[in-house]
Amino acid sequence: MKTILKILLTALVVVALAKLLPGVSVDGYGSAIIVAIVIALLRFIVKPILVVLTLPITILTLGLFLLVINALIILMADYFIGDFEVGNFWWALLFSLLLSLFQSILHSLVTDEK
Repeated sequence: MKTILKILLTALVVVALAKLLPGVSVDGYGSAIIVAIVIALLRFIVKPILVVLTLPITILTLGLFLLVINALIILMADYFIGDFEVGNFWWALLFSLLLSLFQSILHSLVTDEK
């Protein structure tokens, strides 16, 4: 049940960010749920592989390269989902930063209530 709630909260954040950021668009709430699921799967499957492959550059940049990896995950979601579009790398970077920020806030609010 917690996973479904996290997916729905992420979808809500995706819709809100698509309304706020001119370089990001999503076609409705159903597409936002699909975006949330795909991003979660990419973070679970692809991100650990990318982190291991880019470990030297991540160490050299003191972890800042992880922001690039997060932006690449968003661009991959854009590639896989036709109803979700991100203008360029910089919009993906800003979207991933704000998505992570809002996800952490919402998830902490949800877990504090229980």
